[in-house]
Amino acid sequence: MTVDRIRAYAQSVDLDKLSGADRAKAIRRLSEMLNALSMEERQRARLERLSWPWLAKMTEEEKGTFIEATMPTGFKQMLASFEQLPEEKRRKTVDDALRRVRQSQARMQADDNEDGQAGTNMPPVISEELQAKIRTIGLKTFYSESSAQTKAELAPVLEEMQRVMESGRPFRAP
Repeated sequence: MTVDRIRAYAQSVDLDKLSGADRAKAIRRLSEMLNALSMEERQRARLERLSWPWLAKMTEEEKGTFIEATMPTGFKQMLASFEQLPEEKRRKTVDDALRRVRQSQARMQADDNEDGQAGTNMPPVISEELQAKIRTIGLKTFYSESSAQTKAELAPVLEEMQRVMESGRPFRAP
């Protein structure tokens, strides 16, 4: 599976023209395709925001189903890659992640202060209920799939992410 194949599929299917079982089948197919990607290809798909146009057209229930189908695989891939890194690279990865989370938080606060609204380059808006589901899936996968050492090493990142999530800024509608 490749990002190019997923892009071609996503562009060939118009969710707005599908309903019922056909729509569910198309979303399930996209989920399966994403789950079949290697970690590198999955990162590329995320950077290219391949699923965002579809997410914007999905109902909350469809978004929930899609996230439940795709998130655990992504987390497992990330954890496996992290655990294979040498100790020094793991430490640098954690430091870099903390720095990026803090920079992102500062950038969101600055955007909010400029015009009173959240930034415009945001992912599709999702409900608070779905946000909670995302956190639950991520944490369950993290705690069930990672080693004790990984849990300890990533604790500062999780704490910083919790502070960001509690602010609610990442999920505000533009």
